[in-house]
Amino acid sequence: MLTIRRAAERGHANHGWLDSFHTFSFANYYDPAHMGFGALRVINDDRIAAGRGFGTHGHRDMEIITYVLDGAIAHKDSMGSGSTIQPGNVQRMSAGRGVMHSEFNPLPDTETHMLQIWIEPDVAGIAPEYEERGFSDAQKRGRLQALVSGDGVDGSMKIHQDARLYAGLFDGDESAALTLTAGRRAWVHVARGSIVANGVELSAGDALAITDESRVELSGGKNAEVLVFDLA
Repeated sequence: MLTIRRAAERGHANHGWLDSFHTFSFANYYDPAHMGFGALRVINDDRIAAGRGFGTHGHRDMEIITYVLDGAIAHKDSMGSGSTIQPGNVQRMSAGRGVMHSEFNPLPDTETHMLQIWIEPDVAGIAPEYEERGFSDAQKRGRLQALVSGDGVDGSMKIHQDARLYAGLFDGDESAALTLTAGRRAWVHVARGSIVANGVELSAGDALAITDESRVELSGGKNAEVLVFDLA
C-alpha cells in the first residue's frame, strides 16, 4: 500500500528566524492522523536565519539525527561535544537519560536548511551519546547509502532502534531499489528535487509511506536528494 504525504499538507510554523515544516505532529502542530510512522517520530524541515538558532534545551530518550542540506549548524552539548555540521556530515545524538544542547547557524549572511529527525529508541535511560560522520556525494550518487542503523550496516552510525536511514542522490537515468523484508515498511522523504518512488511522482517536501510491499524503487530523479527509512 502506498500513501502520499504532500509537502503542502505538512504542519507549518514561521517564527521569523525559523521557518519550519513538520511532517508529523510537533510543538503546536497536532494531527492525530500524523503522529509518526513506526519508530519514526519527527521530520522537521527547518530553515534557520543567519546568526540565529535554538538556545540550550533538553532532550531525553530519543535518537536525534541532523541532516544539513545547505549552510551549517553549530552544535554544543552537555557531554562536551561541539561541532559545526555542514552538508555531507550527519550528526547522531542518543539523548538517553538526558542531554542539554544548543544549535545555531554560525554563518553571518547565509540561511541554513536542515532536516531534524527523531526516532524513538528501543531502550530508555542509557548514557547519552554523540557521533558525527561524513558521507560524500560519491557514496550517495545513484544509490542508497546507509547513514544510521541498528546494526551499523555499510559504515553507518549505530542507533538504539531496529531502523535504518538511507540517503541517495539521483538524476537522469540513475535508479536504486531497497528490498523490504516481511513485516517491514518504508518512508520516503524527498529533501530536494523530484523523483518517482514506486511509480509515484514526488517533489521536494513530499513523502511516501510504503507498507505491505516488498521493495522501494526509485527512478526518474531530477536533481533529487532522497531519504529512505526502513522500519519495523
